[in-house]
Order: sequence, then C-alpha cells, then structure tokens
Amino acid sequence: MEFKINREIFLDGIQKTLGIVEKKTTIPILNNILIKAEAGKIKIIATDREIILISDYEAEVMEKGEITISAKKIYEMIREIQGEFINFIQKNNLVKISAQRAFYKIPGLPADDFPSIADDQDIPFSKIQGSIIKDLINKTSFAMATDETRKNLNGVLMEAGLDGSNYLLRMVATDGHRLAMARGFTPEPTLKTVKGIIIPRKGLMEIKKIIDENKEVEIGLHKNMFLVKTENTLLKVSLVDADYPDYKKVIPTEKGMSVVLEKDYFLHALRRMSVVSSERYGGVILSFSKGKLTLNSTNLDVGEATEEIDIDYGGEAIDSGFNVNYLIDAIAVVNKENIVFEVGLGLKPSIIKQAEDDNYLCIIMPLKI
Repeated sequence: MEFKINREIFLDGIQKTLGIVEKKTTIPILNNILIKAEAGKIKIIATDREIILISDYEAEVMEKGEITISAKKIYEMIREIQGEFINFIQKNNLVKISAQRAFYKIPGLPADDFPSIADDQDIPFSKIQGSIIKDLINKTSFAMATDETRKNLNGVLMEAGLDGSNYLLRMVATDGHRLAMARGFTPEPTLKTVKGIIIPRKGLMEIKKIIDENKEVEIGLHKNMFLVKTENTLLKVSLVDADYPDYKKVIPTEKGMSVVLEKDYFLHALRRMSVVSSERYGGVILSFSKGKLTLNSTNLDVGEATEEIDIDYGGEAIDSGFNVNYLIDAIAVVNKENIVFEVGLGLKPSIIKQAEDDNYLCIIMPLKI
C-alpha cells in the first residue's frame, strides 16, 4: 500500500478516532485504527466494538492495501512531523511515514485481525441542522448519571415527537438528583421509532465531536445503533438496551415561587460561591426577600462567601439550599439573557427555565438546610 495525503487532513482524521480506540484493553488490535487505501481516497476506521467510526479522505493512491496501526502513535508522529504532505508506504506489516527529510517506521497488525465492519446499505437517514443536535447535547449531558451500575441513566434519552404540527427532537438526562430536558424543532420527522432511544455517554461525546454546528448532518437508526453521518464521516453508536424511567412523572405540576434573574449575573455570583465549596460542603443557601436575593456558602474547611443581588420580587421570604454546582451546570448552558427560577417550597424540586421560551428546563432537588 502506498499513498500521499495532506498532513492537516490526515491529522484531523486520526484525531477523530482517539476517543474511540480502547486505551485499556486485553485485545491489542482495539488500540489500532484500520487504514484502507482505495481508488483516489483512504478510509480510516476505528472501533471499540460499541462505537464504529468510518471516515473517507481524498488521497493520491499509488497502491491499494490495508493495515492497522496504533492510533496514539501515528497521531503523535503526524502531529510532530513537518511538511504539507505525508507519504505513507506499507510493506508486509511495516509502515514508513515520511515528510520532507524526516521519516518514521512503525509496525502494524494485519487488517484481517481487525473486527469486521458491516457495510450497511439502504439505511434511511433524516437531515437535521448540526446546531440542533449540539445544543440538545450541551443542555442535557451534564445531568447524566456517572454510576456505572445504573446503565439506563448513563446516557441520554432521545425522542422524536410533535408539538402541534411541528416536528421536534427531545433529549432528557437525569442522575436522580436533577433532570435536564431540551428540545429542538425540525422541518421533517427524524427518528422513525415509537419509543425513545438511550445513547450512552461515550457515544454521545463522540457524536458531539464530529458535528459541525454550521452544517447539516444526517441521523438514522439501524440494528440497535444510532447513526450520524457528516460530509465524510459515518459514526455508529450501539444503544443502551434498557428502559428509561418515566421522566414526565418527575416534572412538578405545582408551580413554585417564580422569579426572573439575569442569567450572567446570577451565574457569576454562583461561581463566586463555589470558590469556597468542596466535595464535603457543596451547598449554597438562596434567601429570597423583597427586592433582594442573598447567596451564602459556608465551608468549615475553607471559609464563607456571601453576596446580595437586587431582584424583582415582592413575595414572602424563602430560604432554599442547593448543590451550587448543579445550579451552575443548569444555568451555564442557557443561551438567553434571562432565566426563570421556580423555587419549590420546602423540599419540593425547583425548576430552571429559559425566560424567552420553554425549549429547556432543568429540575433540581433541594438540600436540607
């Protein structure tokens, strides 16, 4: 096998695989990527058996062939080598990479040892703006569970639905302490499925990496896999085979005390509170009174922080405690000027929404104070 390819394009292609290849595995081939040279192009393929990435790049191919090599090592080599183009030559299981007056030699493993990748044809795809998918991921992924024993919560639920006559795509994530839900509208139906699908954490992060928010992407479902197709890349993610909790039961039907807050000012005040927080003491007490919100965070190991904010509020005095980082996570993803904070009374959950629309909400359980 022999080909010549633009260095930046090759580097970008290899970089996309680094989050997928297994770093701790008893199967050495899963540390590798498969490189195939075909007529006028090369394919770069990576898999950990749960996620498959296939990318095509234009190249000047002198001799067809295929080989697997360490993703980490070839990335480091291409990153450090200088020159506009890379020359790639493979003989038997040895690869020579050169540019200008520098070259590397790296051993590979036969392509026959690599997991077989099905070349699925005739899969129905739906087009959607990349910005919609990225926004949904940003507004929900922070609330995913990290407890590996709760497999169904270690990812996001994705649903397609209707709001009146408008098609929408919805994502939901929860870790039992908070729940984030976001939706985006699409010009046509997207997922052809009756019930929602659960996309696992690792797959979700890889989807986010390959999407250009300024371009359209295509999404589809095939054999219990969620597929995302961009201009030159196809990503297949195995879905979590489990049932997601009925999240609608968690959404409060009784409205709490409601106040509109300037997003950036409130967010920075919370971050100032978080300076004195730790894993042991991560709480912030919010005290609402007429025209004023007082934030207080006390940590016996570090110290105390207090701040007052002027607000438009004329109701009764209310004190409520929250995990400060949960509030920061929920508010940081809002891309509007104002938020609506509906504070649940007693130990009832509170809700953070965008003031301008209802396309995002985050439900947060309070702390005992």
